[in-house]
Amino acid sequence: MAIYNLGSINVDHIYRLPHLPASGETLAAEGYGQGLGGKGANQSVAAARAGAVVHHIGAIAALGEDWVLDRLQEYGVRTDRIARLHHQTTGHAIILVDGQGENSIVLHPGANRRLDPDAVAQALAPIGPRDTLLIQNETSQQVEAARIARAAGARVIYSSAPFSVDAVSKILPHVSLLALNAVEAAQLAKAFPDGIAVPAMLVTKGAEGAEYRDLASGQTLTQQAFPARAVDTTGAGDCFLGYFAAGLDLGRPIPEALRHAAAASAIKVTRPGAGDAIPEASEVNDYLARTGG
Repeated sequence: MAIYNLGSINVDHIYRLPHLPASGETLAAEGYGQGLGGKGANQSVAAARAGAVVHHIGAIAALGEDWVLDRLQEYGVRTDRIARLHHQTTGHAIILVDGQGENSIVLHPGANRRLDPDAVAQALAPIGPRDTLLIQNETSQQVEAARIARAAGARVIYSSAPFSVDAVSKILPHVSLLALNAVEAAQLAKAFPDGIAVPAMLVTKGAEGAEYRDLASGQTLTQQAFPARAVDTTGAGDCFLGYFAAGLDLGRPIPEALRHAAAASAIKVTRPGAGDAIPEASEVNDYLARTGG
């Protein structure tokens, strides 16, 4: 069993502000930090820290940013399927975080949108029925990767963010589990008023928790969020999904996978940063033992 993640890799530039700026407003930052980010990288780190074998498929610039690969490897992610592309910049994000931990993000895709289709197909050659493919909307080659994975019998988990009607329409026939947040779920319902044909959906709702919807049986499982004093919510949804995907890969029942994912997210939001703030499995287990979750 393994997770293959065709995912974005970003360098996050994080600015801490008293509040998020209004239109035309100039603010002096109260702090600055740089860290590992990108929805794909965050999900890979979360899944690896949860105990899954994770192969990341992606790209960064040919020169510089060696620390990105070092950091991913440090967290347990296998990086031999990450390409180094000439004449491309590593993806990066400008993240503004206010005093309540809420954020606004400007994203430059860079190398994430320059993936070679043959390289992606080669990276997915070993995937099989016991494996999982994670994909998001921050890279290229998502549809072809999903088609390859489904043809091999693998589970395909698709995070439809940033939300795009066109991207969702093209990839849905190959998706096992559609993951999205409450805002994206509302956008999806508006774009597809007659519903969608996927086996299951996972909807994260921030402080309100999450829902797993089995669309075949009509059953909905609800997981309440654990109380947490948020410092930085950046990447909390990615942390949840990575932990949940790892739970499925490790054979956990869905309620248990949801519980571990919720606990991991509760820990993550109490720390600054995105991928670097994701907790290890031992921390999640200790947290659940302390809280009785």
